[in-house]
Amino acid sequence: MKKLLLTFCAFLFVSTVFAQNITTASAYFKTISEYYGTIKDYEVDYEIRIDKSESRGKLSFKAPNLLRMDYTNPEEQVICFNGDVLTIYIKEPAEAVLQQQVNAGSTSSATTMTTPQGLSLMSRYYTVAYETGQNAEPLEEGSDEMVVKLILTRKSASEAFRYIKLAINDETKLIRRIEAVTTKGEEFVFDFYDYVLNQNISEQRFVYDAPSSANNYNNFLFTE
Repeated sequence: MKKLLLTFCAFLFVSTVFAQNITTASAYFKTISEYYGTIKDYEVDYEIRIDKSESRGKLSFKAPNLLRMDYTNPEEQVICFNGDVLTIYIKEPAEAVLQQQVNAGSTSSATTMTTPQGLSLMSRYYTVAYETGQNAEPLEEGSDEMVVKLILTRKSASEAFRYIKLAINDETKLIRRIEAVTTKGEEFVFDFYDYVLNQNISEQRFVYDAPSSANNYNNFLFTE
């Protein structure tokens, strides 16, 4: 009887310690979201792959909702959101400026997932789980960079992405890679490199003056 009691106590102790070391995927995601909420601004280099198409550039963010993407490929292309108006400048094949008055929470680009608002929306509309487990693993085969991998599955068919995979750097707690698959099977892969945090970026950074030579298209999202 005494041996049975000791065995039960040992099992209870080990189980308690083990449970204390388990962090659920939703709890982990919440800590990442909360950390992003403490960041005042950041700049980061990015690469985007959509099927066989590739682009790259630098992304700037300032809380609560200012966002700008300056492309180096395609050269000089810009996407800028100043809190009220979304502006897209395209140099080729025909120089154009597209502008749209939008709600800050309505932008669905995967880049907005790297903002506190985007992370909050993801937790609301997607179910969060570990892709393989809570322990960090290499970003990809042969990589020395250790990340925690999450997979987010949509809760309703109305969401643009069927599922989203996040790779979060284990040391910095910043998003390193986003893989998102649309309902049509299109795959978007966003890689983020060399974050620089809290530089006190001026709001002027998010005021974009497009070349006067470009053709202007207003409310392009709703133009037939």
